[in-house]
Amino acid sequence: MTGIGDGGIVHGQELMTFAEAMIGDGDPTLNEARRSLLSALGPAALIDAAAVAGLFNAIDRVADATGTPLEAWKAEATSDVRAAIGIDDFMSRKEAFDRLN
Repeated sequence: MTGIGDGGIVHGQELMTFAEAMIGDGDPTLNEARRSLLSALGPAALIDAAAVAGLFNAIDRVADATGTPLEAWKAEATSDVRAAIGIDDFMSRKEAFDRLN
């Protein structure tokens, strides 16, 4: 999924491009997004943006590691995506989804 526009915030497009590049698989794209964000907002904001993105990754990992169940409404809203990428086949996810039923 890619973002559209700037999300209504100053330099939102640069931030969105950076976030999408972080979860992508191409160093050239990420490097360009870093340069763009650095140019638009400066080094402190680039560090903050990377830290926030890293925390979101960590929060997901903590939830997974502790077995925090996915809320029923999120399970329903993401069923198509999970089926498409095969995440329901992961053992840890299967156990979590089984607890919802």
